[in-house]
Amino acid sequence: MDYTNFFEQEIILESDRARLEPLTQKYFEPLMAIALSSPDIWKFTLANITDEKSFSNYFSTALKEKENKTAYPFAMFDKKENRYAGCTRYANISFKDKRLEIGWTWIDPLLQGSGINKHNKFLMLQYAFETLELNRVELKTAGTNLKSQRAMEKIGAIREGVLRKHSINDMGITRDTVYYSFISDEWPGIKKAIFPEFIK
Repeated sequence: MDYTNFFEQEIILESDRARLEPLTQKYFEPLMAIALSSPDIWKFTLANITDEKSFSNYFSTALKEKENKTAYPFAMFDKKENRYAGCTRYANISFKDKRLEIGWTWIDPLLQGSGINKHNKFLMLQYAFETLELNRVELKTAGTNLKSQRAMEKIGAIREGVLRKHSINDMGITRDTVYYSFISDEWPGIKKAIFPEFIK
């Protein structure tokens, strides 16, 4: 598998409900409106997004990581609601090791629990394993974010353990981080058991 031009590609992942579009500056305004709509979006994240300046720094960092070939961020579009829903990305990418992380995901609270995130995760997992032919996809969340942990387990992710005092967020608070993963050997079974409605 040749990953040489991965970061230069316009990767669009799409289902009947969701469309993931490569993040560019044109998404700044619609995504900022969502990001600033509720502090609950950022409750368990490392970021502290409270105003345009902090969101601008967050957004610029995402684009810079793509430029530096360490991440590939997406804007998340909800086709059912006909509007943008949030953001997610492939990150900590190591093609040498055939692995990456799915994370930095945040969704409008009004759309949480609506099914949009399951569509997004399926699209990203399918592309990672079936197109990029990776061996491993990682996810992680705060040790206190039990809702996120249950959601990861619900889509078949395997809990690997806790890294204690792993990260310090923008407010100076130290957190434990819980790691989950999918591996290529397990993906066909997970796809069939967890995502049967998405299989064409």
